[in-house]
Amino acid sequence: MNSKTLTRSAIAAAVIAAFAGTASHFGGPSFSQAEAAGVAQQVSTGVMDFSGIVERYGPAVVNISVTGKMQQTAAGGGQPGMDPNDPMFQFFRHFGPQFRIPEGGQIQHGQGSGFIVSSDGVILTNAHVVDGAQEVMVKLTDRREFKAKVIGVDKQTDIAVLKIDAKNLPVVKFGDPSVIRVGEPVLAIGSPFGFENTATSGIVSAISRSLPEDTYVPFIQTDAAVNPGNSGGPLFNDRGEVIGINSQIFSHTGGYQGLSFAIPIDVATRVQTQLVKYGKVTRGRLGVTIQDVNQALADSFGLKKPGGALVSSVEKDSPAEKAGLEPGDVIVGLNDRPINRSADLPGLVGDITPGTAAKIEIIRKGASKTVTVAVGEMKQDQMASNSAADSSQGRLGLAVRPLKPEERREAGVASGLLVEDVSGPAARAGIQAGDVVIALNGISVNSVEQLRGLVAKAGKHVALLVKRDDGKIFIPLDLG
Repeated sequence: MNSKTLTRSAIAAAVIAAFAGTASHFGGPSFSQAEAAGVAQQVSTGVMDFSGIVERYGPAVVNISVTGKMQQTAAGGGQPGMDPNDPMFQFFRHFGPQFRIPEGGQIQHGQGSGFIVSSDGVILTNAHVVDGAQEVMVKLTDRREFKAKVIGVDKQTDIAVLKIDAKNLPVVKFGDPSVIRVGEPVLAIGSPFGFENTATSGIVSAISRSLPEDTYVPFIQTDAAVNPGNSGGPLFNDRGEVIGINSQIFSHTGGYQGLSFAIPIDVATRVQTQLVKYGKVTRGRLGVTIQDVNQALADSFGLKKPGGALVSSVEKDSPAEKAGLEPGDVIVGLNDRPINRSADLPGLVGDITPGTAAKIEIIRKGASKTVTVAVGEMKQDQMASNSAADSSQGRLGLAVRPLKPEERREAGVASGLLVEDVSGPAARAGIQAGDVVIALNGISVNSVEQLRGLVAKAGKHVALLVKRDDGKIFIPLDLG
């Protein structure tokens, strides 16, 4: 398969089968300037010397081994029951649990990494490292081994909290991910391919990365070498503070290719607190589908510059609908915190206690407005999502027709136009035959004649709200 594959980076090394690992985190005290002095040094060659950090905090990094029973075999090492043509099949084939039945039984083994966050044995790792495990063993650098209890797991952020029965253990210190700068040096410690306490280094390549299926995690991207078995291990800054949990890589081959991703430690800390206190994580929700605002959409909606989270659909009877939010609104602030991109919003909403009133700043048809919403509770099967669809003719390059009554019922829309053929600007924008055009620049479309009239009055940029399959999305078109 030649397509790039986003891969979880925890996999069993030299074992029959693996449980892939993702990362989680726990809060802790900050590193004082006195403690930080001399922990990492820059040698005369210009290369950062992390030996002090490895010596001091390496003992707090642990190897995690899991044992479990498989429920069903999957051909070629994919996920049980998964279609081999599914793009995520390659994801699991490379870094997910390698489901194979050994002779004489269905026991499987896997490995990952973790780190100690309290001296009485609390450990953070990825949820996927321990997913499906019947037994979890933790091995320290002094070769002692302990059977671990899984305190809690949060699959949406891929964080798990473990506990071992031990005292006076070495622990890590924690930093502030909000002050991370792109280009600063970082250090990863873990057990790639089972090689325990391996240290690799690099720099922060980007921050607040939004990855598929990880709506609530603004990942830290680095070029530190992270491989199968590193999942759940800590990512340190040059002051010896943990700023993230290594969890995923982006790869053609299933191995390291320069793109690694870590869960910010503050995300992990919030999740860990709820897991320890309640055994589960409760999140707030609005009930909207959102997308990023690029330059074309900014021009279409009369924004001064790209930014914010564009609402492409509002769930019926949701907190957002009750508060008066509408498709086409651009959310630019939540409780006085700026929303610069769509990835900023889900995490902030998720952190709000359900039932709490939140102040949302929006831009609607070029005018600023503030609405108050009573935040609802996110269920495990409810996640924000994006989708696509389109429509238009003439300048747009679309051949459309009104929906038949049965088509409206099937699509779940009151009105709209079905796209039958695509060319020109619409084709370049990615609109496809079968899409349903619902609105243009926020105005609902009921007929071909109305659409033509709206396009005739439009400027160089328009935004079509389209429905494709089960999702809605705004698609910007440059009409030239």
